[in-house]
Amino acid sequence: MLDLTSDVADLCAALVDIRSESGTEKVLADGIERALSALPHLTVTRDGDAVVARTDLGRERRVVIAGHIDTVPIVDNVPSHVDGDRLYGCGTSDMKAGVAVQLKLAALVAEPVHDVTYVFYDNEEVDAERNGLLRLSRDHPRWLAGDFAILMEPTDGVIEGGCQGTMRVEVVAKGERAHSARSWMGVNAIHGAGRILDVLRAYTPREPEVEGLRFHEGLNAVFIEGGVAGNVIPDECVVRVNYRFAPDLSVAGAEAHLREVFDGFEVRLADAAAPARPGLDHPAAAAFVDAVGEGRARAKLGWTDVSRFSELGVPAVNYGPGDPTLAHTRDEYAEIPRIREAEERMVAWLTGAR
Repeated sequence: MLDLTSDVADLCAALVDIRSESGTEKVLADGIERALSALPHLTVTRDGDAVVARTDLGRERRVVIAGHIDTVPIVDNVPSHVDGDRLYGCGTSDMKAGVAVQLKLAALVAEPVHDVTYVFYDNEEVDAERNGLLRLSRDHPRWLAGDFAILMEPTDGVIEGGCQGTMRVEVVAKGERAHSARSWMGVNAIHGAGRILDVLRAYTPREPEVEGLRFHEGLNAVFIEGGVAGNVIPDECVVRVNYRFAPDLSVAGAEAHLREVFDGFEVRLADAAAPARPGLDHPAAAAFVDAVGEGRARAKLGWTDVSRFSELGVPAVNYGPGDPTLAHTRDEYAEIPRIREAEERMVAWLTGAR
């Protein structure tokens, strides 16, 4: 049984000790549902292993505070343990420290200044189609409705606005097959792929400013594939390229840009996820930045589920006590003072003390 009256660091440790690798979140979801259902000021609903709890006080605004409860596979880093000010264990940073803060807010703040929807969802660390927040957005979009959303992703205690989009394309170099003993009778596609790599080496990533935040794009080869047999000149070589693009571009705009960059080559779109604009000019978001971030925010340079809220028309930011550089590592940990600081700041914000 999760004890929501315990210290937030102890609660985080309890969450870590309940294994919840992607696809195996049921036990943890059951525990979260039981703990929240015991709070009379919350209405609790569930879809699969996603649990949603909400206040209904008739406030002028509603905020959504969301976090995923799954982790990457465990590598001898459960159960948790404490060393000094560090709590070690799988998922401490990404993102059970943030989930612990969510649960403490749900328990401590019975009459928040905004109505609150707390979302605890499954399968974030795996392919997008299994993502619990995506499932909720499709099947229960009203559960995610709000004026502003906070995703408790690890940000090292700094508010990060929006997120970049991500796109993967296959850039194809064409050739003509021939026997390698008579190579001059063919055209080697692998050799031709060198021109694709030349384009990538010469490319200067954009660093646009979007709504006051500086984003830094990236365009990189992540895989190369070609070859037929040891005695055949290959007629095709594919360079897989990942483009991380700022939120001043749409998915269509990003694709058009890549087709221009790789003009003269066949470009096949493999997959893409839309970015999210920061939206920090929204009154609720601006108030959150002032109260919790002390007026400071930076751009999110990766892709996160704030994109899903953006698609629903809800401005969203990333804010969590974990350190993103420690996510998914064997020695993952969260700083206990940072977890307590996040709880303190968000309680003050929700109660109007800040």
